Amino acid sequence: MAEPLRRRPSQRRSARRVERMLDACAELLDEGGYEALSTTRVAERAGVAIGSLYQFFPDKRALMQALTRRNVEVFVSRVGSRFLTDDYVGWWDAVDAIIDVYVEMHRSVPGFRSLHIGDVFDLNLLDSVADNNTVIAGRLRALLLAEFGLVDSAELDRAILVAVEAGDAVLKLAFRDDREGAPEIVAEAKQLIRGYLSRQLRAEGVPPAQ
Repeated sequence: MAEPLRRRPSQRRSARRVERMLDACAELLDEGGYEALSTTRVAERAGVAIGSLYQFFPDKRALMQALTRRNVEVFVSRVGSRFLTDDYVGWWDAVDAIIDVYVEMHRSVPGFRSLHIGDVFDLNLLDSVADNNTVIAGRLRALLLAEFGLVDSAELDRAILVAVEAGDAVLKLAFRDDREGAPEIVAEAKQLIRGYLSRQLRAEGVPPAQ
């Protein structure tokens, strides 16, 4: 992934200051959206001098990139924790768990609802070459491979990427008019992804979803 920080904080105090900047960025995104975001407003909300912000972030795109990365790391970490603590019959239950984590973060994590994984205003916040959903698909593929012993292949890569893109679109629809996420549309997203992956993975000899 591309590095959003001009320099990495070398002291705990500096690291906490960077986290405050990202927290402020997330709050302002939820309040006014990307267009209203500015480095000046972030610095004011975080209680830091604008020069201190510029020591770490050259512009608001870098702030967005760092916030996106933090969201992704939290998302993948929470999914990984679920994989460690929960017992799944198969990959289909794991897919449901991934969606549940996404929905919960959308409800509770500041900035997450304003900065979806595949937001159209900047498709390369995580990586200068691959778009955001491709990066996410790679991380989730690695988790599924490690957990269920699926055989890695170009076909699996493509199937997971399509599932991520489709799930991202349908889950955005779930939250379009319902801040908690319309449960019937969340359920449809799970069914859509299960059905699609079942068809794709069956050709690879993987048992279908139950």
